[in-house]
Amino acid sequence: MPRPAVEIAVQDAPGVRIALAEGADRVELCSALGLGGLTPSAGLLRSAVELAESASRPRFVHVLVRPRGGGFVYAEDELATMLADVRFAREAGAGGVVVGALDDRGALDLPAIERLVAAADGLEVTFHRALDIVADPATAVATLASLGVTRVLTSGGAPRSIDGAAVLAGLVARAAGRVQIMAGGGVRVDDIPALVTAGVDAVHLSARDTVHGAPSGPGGGDTAYDITDPSVVHAAVAAAGLARG
Repeated sequence: MPRPAVEIAVQDAPGVRIALAEGADRVELCSALGLGGLTPSAGLLRSAVELAESASRPRFVHVLVRPRGGGFVYAEDELATMLADVRFAREAGAGGVVVGALDDRGALDLPAIERLVAAADGLEVTFHRALDIVADPATAVATLASLGVTRVLTSGGAPRSIDGAAVLAGLVARAAGRVQIMAGGGVRVDDIPALVTAGVDAVHLSARDTVHGAPSGPGGGDTAYDITDPSVVHAAVAAAGLARG
C-alpha cells in the first residue's frame, strides 16, 4: 500500500520551499497558527502557488479559509468573506481549500458547507478540525462525504491525535474510502507509526520551531516567530514511509 500523505501547515514562502524540498505531499497554507490558523494573505498565496508550479507540483498548495478565531459559527457576512476567499484561492491556482462551519448547536452547518464546496468548484476540499467539536463525528464524516468533501482533518476529538487513535480507526472504517481521514492535532514524528496503524490516509503537522528576530519595539509585539523545521518535515516523511512499509 502507498504511504499516507504528509501535509505540513506553513505560514510563509520559506515553509513552502522546505515542504517541497523535503518531500511533503502538500501544504496547508495559513497564517496565525497560534490561533489555530487563519486565512493567509493574497500575496502569500500567489507566492506559494508560484513556488509549487516552479517545482512541477501544481496541486501542492491547499489554503485554509478561516476568517477569525473564536470557534466555527459564522454570520452571513463572514461566510460571504469565506466564499470570496475560496473563489480567490481557486483563481490563484491553489490545489485545494480547507474549510469548516458549524451551527450554534455544534452540528455541521450544512447550507454553509454546501456553498463552500460549490465555490471550490472542483478543488479538493478538506473539512478541518471543527469536526472535533461535533457530537457524532462518524455520522458527520458520512454526511461530509455525501456533500463532496475530499478529506477531513481530525484528532479523533482528543487534544492530540495519538490520544484519539482508536476514534480515528473507527472513522476510517466508517468512511470506507468515500472520504479521506487525515490525522492532525499535536502530531509528532514518533506518533506517525501508530497513526498509520490506525489506517489514516494522511498525517498533518506544523513542524514548527520558534526563533527570535530583531527587536520590534513597544508596538511590534514579541520578537519570537515561527519557522518550518526542515529536519522535522524530512523525518515525518520518512516515518510515514517506514510505517506503511
